[in-house]
Amino acid sequence: AARPLEPSVRLEHGEIYCGDALDVLATISTGLADTLVTSPPYYRQRDYDDPHQIGTETDPADYILRLVNVFRECRRVLKPTGTLWLNLGDKYSDGGLLGMPWRVALALVEDGWTLRADVIWHKPNAMPHPVARRPTTDHEYLFLFSVDPGRDYYYDADAIREPHVTFSEHSKMRGGRNHFGKRNSTPENGKNAGNSNLHDARWDQAFHPKGRNKRTVWSVPLGKYRDAHFAVFPPKLIEPCILAGAPSGGLVLDPFFGAGTVGLVAGQFQRRFLGIELNP
Repeated sequence: AARPLEPSVRLEHGEIYCGDALDVLATISTGLADTLVTSPPYYRQRDYDDPHQIGTETDPADYILRLVNVFRECRRVLKPTGTLWLNLGDKYSDGGLLGMPWRVALALVEDGWTLRADVIWHKPNAMPHPVARRPTTDHEYLFLFSVDPGRDYYYDADAIREPHVTFSEHSKMRGGRNHFGKRNSTPENGKNAGNSNLHDARWDQAFHPKGRNKRTVWSVPLGKYRDAHFAVFPPKLIEPCILAGAPSGGLVLDPFFGAGTVGLVAGQFQRRFLGIELNP
């Protein structure tokens, strides 16, 4: 690694480095961070008026290659048990959808990352678009990758569990809540036929007491930032990534720090952060 840099800003829960992501990452120790949560500049979406910026490339392949190079260096900075949570939006060109999130994701897999999940970020307050020949887009992707190709990566499922739906008023199960706690209440020909626990009116034992496992569709409104004229990475989208990806006191890395939302959320949940941002 190159000579360590001094952070541009030191805060209670972390540090911010101003500079090119690759240059700064090269100075950071190997195996330092627990997880990486980030949203890089989208392809040809916005001009940040810097010659080193990512996102203004004329060829999608060049954009993908630059991201692969940055995340390769990030992989070195992550612990062997580390994870990458990557948010990317797509882009239309001449009326055709480029599929940039998946093209980047598959390029990262080719480079050695292991793809664990694709999360759909549903935006209930997505901006309307005057399109007549396709549906209006109201989602983006959030990919979960691990450094380790096996099962040895940190993921705290209990920290982000959701409320159970089966016995709530939102249940779609035939008979709904009438089955719960009643002996012989399970339909004999249902998918749980023969399960003695359920047939003995102990349905509650089949459900985790802290809630059901997190699903892969997250409905989170767009974020706002008073000094920006565009929507930013919303804290509610970042929270599950940080809670599941880093233990209390752990370090969260964001090489495209932007408005600093990842650092803000990390501090709120007693995690430290290291942010890198090209634009002062």
